[in-house]
Amino acid sequence: MLKNTLRSVALAALLAGTAGAALAQDIMLRATANSNEQDEDYDGLVVFKNYVENASNGAIGVEIFMGTQLCAKGDECLAGVADGTIDIYISTSGGAAGLFPYIQVLDLPYLMSDDRVAEEVLTRTDFTAKLRAMALADSDDKIRLMTIGNTGGWRNYANTQRRVAAPGDLAGLKMRTVPADLPQTLATTLGASPTPIPWPELFTSLQTGVVEGTANGITDIMSMKFTDAGIKYLTLDGHSYMGAFWWMGNDRFKSLTPEQQQIVVDGFAALQQATFASPKRKEIQAYADFRAAGGEIYVPTAEEKAAFKAAVNPVFDWFKANVKGGPEVLDAFTAAVTSAEASVSAARAGDLN
Repeated sequence: MLKNTLRSVALAALLAGTAGAALAQDIMLRATANSNEQDEDYDGLVVFKNYVENASNGAIGVEIFMGTQLCAKGDECLAGVADGTIDIYISTSGGAAGLFPYIQVLDLPYLMSDDRVAEEVLTRTDFTAKLRAMALADSDDKIRLMTIGNTGGWRNYANTQRRVAAPGDLAGLKMRTVPADLPQTLATTLGASPTPIPWPELFTSLQTGVVEGTANGITDIMSMKFTDAGIKYLTLDGHSYMGAFWWMGNDRFKSLTPEQQQIVVDGFAALQQATFASPKRKEIQAYADFRAAGGEIYVPTAEEKAAFKAAVNPVFDWFKANVKGGPEVLDAFTAAVTSAEASVSAARAGDLN
């Protein structure tokens, strides 16, 4: 009798597990990031997966593919999002600029001063909603911008040759850029020689002298071991926020029930917060490791940073004249930054009372 009862309990448990697995497979979201498991993108995806699977009680599963398992380049990955073979993809602005050139607005230099302002812009203004509407219109309602997080902190100039303390110090340096117009224009404006190099090829390109510098956050520099490829000098000018654009197939999103859509949206909000926090923690060890590898870190003075800011003014004129939707998006972005600065300033003043 006892054996029969135990068998019944075991069978019930097995059937329950099988039913749960079947339920989870009814809706399986395939998410990919062209990075590795040490990256902020992976941290965000793990948080997203955990939230969505738990909040949906197993009805929605999330399968994570890191690296180039599903696709290798931004245009290829976004094509997969549009045709439904990929459900979720994260790109930098450069990775999606071919389809949505105006999202390069986040790469315009020295528009946002710090993390508090950037995070206020991306969570409490309507800037992301505006980009979402534009991207949907430009993709025939196929590609939906879910949220904008962070992927590596702030872009800083790093190179193998010399300290960069003034715009003129970049003159002649062969700087790696993504294959997008804005970063190449920025490099040229500062007198550098822009060289588009795919991310997976950057280590070898630095090692062999094909390029002499790059503009990245410290966590990316150290996770990719660029010090082993010759990077010795890092200037913390923080010229642009390394935005992470999280895309989802709109047909896939619309196929969910309203309750499931809310779970997914909330999951992306949790993902966003995770990507905001991850670089702040990881950069502590990354800076220590950079110094231990013999690297020099230079922080520009206020006057030196003002000189950098003045030197890049032509880039804004270029953006407005050459990027589709540029003037409209730049106006929206600067308005969002102004609003965010006011909110952050008020919060800071209140905290000091």
